[in-house]
Amino acid sequence: MLYRLLQLLLTFVFPGGLLFVAALGFLRPQGLPVWCQGPVAALPYLALTFGLVFGWYFASTRMLLSLLSLTFASQALVTWPLDTNYASVSHTIFAATTFLLPLNFLAFSILKEEAIGSLRGAVLVLLFLVQPFVVLWLCDPTNQDMALALQTDYLPAWSASWTPVPQAALLVFLISGLMHLVRFVLRRHPMDAGATWGLAAVFLAYHGTQFGWRPTNFFATAGLILFLSLVQASYQQTYRDALTGIPGRIAYEEATAQLGGQFAMAVLAIDQLKTYAGTHGKRVVEQILKLAATKVQAGCRAGRVFRVSGEELTLLFSRQSAVEVLVELENIRKSLESTALYLRDGQRVWDNTRGAATPGRNDQELSITASVGVADSATEGTTLGMVIKAAYRALYEAKAGGGNVVKRGPVAVASLRRSSRYPAPVSTGSES
Repeated sequence: MLYRLLQLLLTFVFPGGLLFVAALGFLRPQGLPVWCQGPVAALPYLALTFGLVFGWYFASTRMLLSLLSLTFASQALVTWPLDTNYASVSHTIFAATTFLLPLNFLAFSILKEEAIGSLRGAVLVLLFLVQPFVVLWLCDPTNQDMALALQTDYLPAWSASWTPVPQAALLVFLISGLMHLVRFVLRRHPMDAGATWGLAAVFLAYHGTQFGWRPTNFFATAGLILFLSLVQASYQQTYRDALTGIPGRIAYEEATAQLGGQFAMAVLAIDQLKTYAGTHGKRVVEQILKLAATKVQAGCRAGRVFRVSGEELTLLFSRQSAVEVLVELENIRKSLESTALYLRDGQRVWDNTRGAATPGRNDQELSITASVGVADSATEGTTLGMVIKAAYRALYEAKAGGGNVVKRGPVAVASLRRSSRYPAPVSTGSES
């Protein structure tokens, strides 16, 4: 549990949190030496350019519209700087943009990603482009009452006297930030973490106006955070298995391409998955596999875990023999055997291994065990394909013997060259 919490925290903080702290420390007046002011002045243009190019390349409407929102808000604040007259146009624009920007961030995260060229994408862009006209409409003196509603203090004045951001906008910032945080905890998506830190940087841009800070720098920081989050998300989508979150086929192929002459490979399968698929359905099996993959990854300290295809997990140990990894594989098997999984309402699988909660009346216990086949390249002339076949043969023998066991498969070079009974796994395109 502690390992998973630490991993979640690191994923949330990096890179958005680090950039936010760096901006807070260095982008204030006198935060950097004079010779750095030139490169920093180019930061907004770099963030906008790279963000738009990568957002278009990855067909991320969320990224494109978020950057455009930041650009419009930054230019509005530069063109109409905040003054002391609360009835002025600058105060109306300030109140409207501080209200709309976090609302846009939240809407872009909730709405399904659509290509700009699609009908729904075009409608979303159109609704976004209407917003500047709404702001200008609020600046009309005949609509002053509605504009003042965005600037009114609904709570005692002391509760918001510390910032120029109006209370209505503060509430939207808070709701949007919490929603993004919750979505990140549930989905582990880098863009949700990036949007949370981006909102924090946007708030600094508005809040810092009372201290004379340059808001453009913090808007650019928000854009840079979103850009790096998109890169991180694209990497995760490419190299990580979508279901389990562990490295997938591309990462596996890169890892095997860098193997030396000595390595061990293990293939692990949950014994009950086919039974549970027939009784509880695919959705339950996917949840079990996801929980099991997390435990296997936490227990595999000397190697790396991959989901190449299907229901098996592949464990790769560089510069080690099968004998050397048997103890670790046995510990992983015991960890899965002692896992206490429960099925709630026939839909949700939850882990109560540590006994932190009491199972309900409608909770059904789901026991799981694992069969593991392992082989290595100790035999002279052994190839990767031979090791894979030997590991799968050992896995099939472990299952045939009742499961819940780690079995070592010796590599017989001569026989394996002539036999194709246990072929290496191939990707079928279907995921559990």
